[in-house]
This record gives sequence, C-alpha cells and structure tokens, in this order.
Amino acid sequence: MSGGRAAPGRMRPRRLVEPDPLAPRDVAPGARAVVVGGGIAGISAAVVLAERGVSVTVLEAAEHLGGRLGAWPERLPDGSEQNIEHGFHAFFRHYYTWRSVLRRVDADLSFLAPVPSYPVISARWPDENLAGLPAAPPFNLLALALRSKSLSRRDLTGADPDAGRALLAYDRATTVAELDTVDAATFLNKLGMSERTRSMLFEAFARSFFCNQGELSAAELVAMFHYYFLGNPEGIGFDVPTTDHATAIWNPLRDYLIGLGADVRTATAATAVEPDGQGWRVSTAAGDLVARDVVLAVDPGALRTVVAGSPALAAAAPLLTSRCETLTVAPPFAVSRLWLDRDVAPGRAPFSAVTGQPTLDSVAVYSRLEEPSAQWARTTGGSVIELHSYACRLDDVDAAARALRDELAVLWPETAHAGVVHERHRLEATAPAFPPGSTGTRPGVRSDARGLRVAGDFVELPFLAGLMERSAMSGVLAANDILAELGAAAEPVMGIPQRGLLAGVPRVR
Repeated sequence: MSGGRAAPGRMRPRRLVEPDPLAPRDVAPGARAVVVGGGIAGISAAVVLAERGVSVTVLEAAEHLGGRLGAWPERLPDGSEQNIEHGFHAFFRHYYTWRSVLRRVDADLSFLAPVPSYPVISARWPDENLAGLPAAPPFNLLALALRSKSLSRRDLTGADPDAGRALLAYDRATTVAELDTVDAATFLNKLGMSERTRSMLFEAFARSFFCNQGELSAAELVAMFHYYFLGNPEGIGFDVPTTDHATAIWNPLRDYLIGLGADVRTATAATAVEPDGQGWRVSTAAGDLVARDVVLAVDPGALRTVVAGSPALAAAAPLLTSRCETLTVAPPFAVSRLWLDRDVAPGRAPFSAVTGQPTLDSVAVYSRLEEPSAQWARTTGGSVIELHSYACRLDDVDAAARALRDELAVLWPETAHAGVVHERHRLEATAPAFPPGSTGTRPGVRSDARGLRVAGDFVELPFLAGLMERSAMSGVLAANDILAELGAAAEPVMGIPQRGLLAGVPRVR
C-alpha cells in the first residue's frame, strides 16, 4: 500500500524524548538488570540497556523469543520444515521506535516489503480498499469521502456533529474525560453512520485491537483512529517481512544481544519478583537472580500471575499490585494456518481485513507474502493461508478453526473444496483489553517501587502509540528510566503529533 505523499509541517514526526547532550551515553561499570519477557517490549528494553553497558539477563518463559510476534519450527508431512508464527502483524511506517530497534540488526530494514493493497472484504458489500490515500489529514479524509464505496453523502451530512468532532479532536485529557466511560459501540451508534459504512470502515478497525466494540473504551478507539489514520504522518501503508519472524527478527536480535554481553534465556519463566536489599530477587525454576533493576515485560495475564506469586510485593509496591489485580485480558484470539493443495484465486490480496463474519477477521496469504511459504507453494502447486479471529467468541480451538474455514469459504468459494495438506491452529488469551473506564487503572512504566518497571502493549504511556509500537516504546521508556537513575543519557523516542485536527474545539451544544 502506498504511504502517499510526505505530510506537511505540522504532521511530521515529533521527537518525544530528547537525550541530554551533556549526559554520558554509557553507564558506569557494574550496573545489572533483569528483563522478564522476551517479546517486543522486553527485547527493546534489553537492547537499549545492553548497548549502554548494563549487564542484562532476559528471561523468556517460551522456548522462543517474540511473544505474540514469535515464531517456531513446524515439520510438514513431506518432511520439510517451516517457521510458523503467532499470527500476521502489519509493520506500519510510523512505528518509529520498533523500527529503530529493528535497524540494529538490519540498518535498511531490507527484510520488509510493502503490501500493495489492503482491502476490507465482506459477504454483503463490495470491497473497500484504502490503498493510495494521501498521508496527511485532511487530505486523506477528503480523498476517502470522494472515492469510498461505503461512505455516502448522507453519512457525512447526517453524522452527529459532536461525535464527529470527538473523532477529529483527539487530545488525551479531553478524550478520556469525555469518552473513556463510553463503549465504542455506543460511540459509533451516536456517530450515526449507516450499517455499511460502520461495518466496512470501523468494525474491522475496532476489532484489530483484540476487542469487540461493546467491550472497548470509546476513548481508546478515538486514540487509535488518530494514531493510525488522522495523526499518522506516514499514511496507512504498511510493510511485512519477506521471511519468517524468527529468521528476520528474533534470531538476529538474540545474536545482537549476546554480542553485547547479554544473557538471553528461553524456556525460563519468572515465578516471583520480590525485594532483596537494595534490589530485587527474581525467582525461576532454575534458580534466583538478583539485580538492582527489573523490567516486567510480560503479557497482562502473566503479569498478574507473577504479582500474585510475589507476596512481599504487596508491601513494596502496593499501587502496582492493586493495578495488576484489576488488569483485564481481551477475549481469546484464534489463528489457523492452512497448507492447501491448490492456490487461491489470482486476484486475492496478500492480506485482507474481513467484516461482517462472526469469527473471521482477516486472511493472510502467506505464499504471497513471505519467501519460505512461496517456495513451498511453487514446489507443490498449493498455497499457505492464515486465518485470524482477533476477539474470538468460541472457547474451543477446533470449533474456532472450523468456523474460520467455513466463513472463508463464503468469501472465497475456491477454498471450499481445497484439500488441507497440513494445518496448525492456536487459541489463546494473552492480549490486553481496554474496557470502558480503564484509563488510569493500568500500570505505568515506572512502578511505585524503586528499580521495578513495567513494559508491554497494555501499559499507560505518556505518549500515544499502538500495538507493536506501544510495546517497543514502553520497553525503551523503561530502559530510559533505568538510564536516568544511572546518570546516562536517554534513548531518543520519536512519535506522531499527539493532538488531533480539531483538538481544542469546544463540544457542539
């Protein structure tokens, strides 16, 4: 998808964190930190700390790095092996922090390639493709209004003016005050769009944050709409890796960290984190580690488990403990990867968002995205596809897989009778939820106990970011907090403009 023309001045990226030019880059010898979690947040923190001379140990419970971006080997019936992933991820071009981390191992990001189109598909209405829109508002909005098949003049003229203003006027304090206790479904109802417009332009977007509209804060929806569309200087184009995540990302980052002297341990779960003198003791089945600084960079459910297993933490960090107790986890997401005995129709996009189906939220044709799957398809004449349900209503992995396959057949009839050469299905609940009224109740990067930080895509950040970028930014901010206490300069952080086009415009009375 094209990112469009360069954005004008007020829409350019912002330097959100500026390092002190007088502070030393590196820390004094002897600094030590433990990072619990080897996903995007944890590895981002570990990279910055290790580069500055901190002795870092990374503990990851799984046998591979990556968290929800992880990848691991899968043996196929023909004896070949492929690395398969946790699910499709779009690498948007305004993920400045995450891309900066990735540039440590690939300066040109040569493993990323643009996705030429990004259709939203439905069984009821024609496809809606957002490719080629200008990068900056209001030009992207005008272009969308002029060419959209789903957005009618009645939608534009009949929309509730106050809800429309709120969508265009993102400002953290104001948006939270007005909309955090409202759910996204109620807000979209108030917006007054037609069923088609709401389904084709909003439903797929809202569910991509692992939540159903009725369970998502309207303030979070507006924030993410600003982050990905209305305030994004790069446009909504995104890239994807040309090979699997293990080969492109996690193996190189692991080698990079080891080269900096870090100790990266997989299959090593932290079971407790408790005070130990001037630092912290991190317990694992293989033994304990003690460090002055700890970054807890695990998913919200795992964080709750670690905190619950750390009795002494309640006295040392009562605010963190109470906020972890109320953390909510999103509904389970389902991923179904299928190796088929034939290709899908030639006109199918490599990635399609889906709306209007009870389970299926997107389809990724991996054999048109990454080389290992493409090679398998060329050799066999088949295809590799992956089906996703971001907020699955089913609690059984086999039932979810059947539903995903059946719903795909409605949209892509050529798949109905395709033979399945191999399949792998997953259903798990590890993503964060952002329910109404939850802003201000989640942990921040800095806890109420010295030396203990939290990172992840559920953390309350001082700056706006989403999904992978929220993870990476939280990890870098956690590292920066440690560097500040050690007297070293911060890692710079870039971001998008933090306020919307109509921020400051009063509510319509």
